[in-house]
Amino acid sequence: MTDLDQLTQSLARNLKRWRGERHFTLDALAARSGVSRGMIIQIEQARTNPSVGTTVKLADALGVSITTLLDYEQGSHVRLVPQEQVVRMWSTEAGSHTSLLVGTDVRGPLELWEWRIMPGDDSTSDPHPAGTVEMLTVRSGRLTLVVDGEEHQVPAGTSATFEANAPHAYRNDGTEPVEMTMVVAVPPAG
Repeated sequence: MTDLDQLTQSLARNLKRWRGERHFTLDALAARSGVSRGMIIQIEQARTNPSVGTTVKLADALGVSITTLLDYEQGSHVRLVPQEQVVRMWSTEAGSHTSLLVGTDVRGPLELWEWRIMPGDDSTSDPHPAGTVEMLTVRSGRLTLVVDGEEHQVPAGTSATFEANAPHAYRNDGTEPVEMTMVVAVPPAG
């Protein structure tokens, strides 16, 4: 079984489990997430590997982190995530990528991300639930952060935070790769 197959199986199992724990019907989850009922069925049956955007919408609607949707095996209070278990969520042929390093659902989903965006690449995100906050620090390059249509230049050594309940994007308009670390904090499901 490939890594992608394992990821697809884990997502299928965990989506069905969390939907059941929240007592959401397929229609209720579709309405809350904006993901079609048919797509949710395909994901729960492990017949498709959804995009990062779709996975984020489902996690947000369930009030859990992406980590929780991808890996439910929770053990002790300390959770170590070796490099080989880091989940690559987005990548381009140019070499841009984002990896979910670790996450938790204590007091609402909290996720730690590592990003690499190659020159000319960008990644866009739909709005997250109200109260979601993203914090990032740029380690190298110059990030163009776009929040609700407004561009902000974030050079290496600079950090930023914003409420992520508006459309937002991360773009590299420069000539060198952007490397950054990001934390996403989502409020607990109401």
